[in-house]
Amino acid sequence: MLHSSDSLQNGADSKLPFAERSGKTGWECPSNIALVKYWGKHGQQLPMNPSLSFTLKESVTRTLVAYHYDGKRKQPKIHFSLEGDRKGEFLERITHYIGMLQSYLPWIQGVELTIESSNTFPHSSGIASSASAYGALALALVSLEEELTGIKWTQDTFFRKASYLARLGSGSACRSVYGGWTIWGKVQDLRGSSDTWAVPLPFAVHPLFQTLNDSVLILDEDAKTVSSSQGHRLMEGNLFSVERFRQASTHLQILLNLVSKDDWFAFIDWVEYEALCLHAMMLTSFPGYILLKPQSLEALQRIRRYRDQTRVPVGFTIDAGAAVHVLYPEKEAGKVRTELIQGQLAELCAGGRVIHDTLGSGPVKLIGHE
Repeated sequence: MLHSSDSLQNGADSKLPFAERSGKTGWECPSNIALVKYWGKHGQQLPMNPSLSFTLKESVTRTLVAYHYDGKRKQPKIHFSLEGDRKGEFLERITHYIGMLQSYLPWIQGVELTIESSNTFPHSSGIASSASAYGALALALVSLEEELTGIKWTQDTFFRKASYLARLGSGSACRSVYGGWTIWGKVQDLRGSSDTWAVPLPFAVHPLFQTLNDSVLILDEDAKTVSSSQGHRLMEGNLFSVERFRQASTHLQILLNLVSKDDWFAFIDWVEYEALCLHAMMLTSFPGYILLKPQSLEALQRIRRYRDQTRVPVGFTIDAGAAVHVLYPEKEAGKVRTELIQGQLAELCAGGRVIHDTLGSGPVKLIGHE
């Protein structure tokens, strides 16, 4: 566990109380899309299988945190707004989350926090806003810890702690605090990998996969009938869950090998198979449920038909929802967006809505203390 009083303290004196002070910090953190899916968890947001993902560039959450520390409080006081609107539901979640962190950030009980958050992408769009939101907040809290306590983490330790804390809010958020390709979950022979935080991929992927594009088809704007949290719980009684966890680990090893090679068609075959396996777990849970829509299935068929007819390197992945992520390398962006997305897929989308994004370089610090 990463307590601020353990060896990660790096020799800095973090004994309470600190001097009264105020300031502001903030981070921009991207969402991420998993190619090997995490589905099923145990303990405190720990994954039943490892996952492989890449972070996006344009789909980000920007979170500013103004703070006042006086050391007299016994519980943190939280103010929260999303897109300038004070939403009670989100305030309750954030307050609960920060309350959970007191054993990891003991100084937090003495602060009043005003948190302002905004997204560059719409809610319920098929892009995980919880991943970017908790990632941005965790990064801001670790920055705030440095400012208040005098701790100066190494870069690796800073992001590892942020990943650990983000995981406690949303499992997939631990992957968003890094740029590029990321692994979450203990993987044999992969040094530093852990169920408690994510790590960057320890080798460079082939140039083909360094320019990955992700166009998200907004196929349905209604809220999901089964939340991700409910879906994770249903894996506990799924008769196929143990085999699924083994399967995901196997898929991870296969894709780790393929992203170092120039073989799009083998890569996308396994990515698509992995996505369909995720939804097979939904179908075979009890009660079973279906998150894909008729237009989702039609989109998958059109993508495959276009690839078979043209041999253009394009494919899909799907998260826990109706949206379809169209994947392709940058060099094919003009052709895929014109011929396939505009020509065949946009008509399936709600209001013709498609969000275009690419692989990104990771979080950005927006502001330091004032």
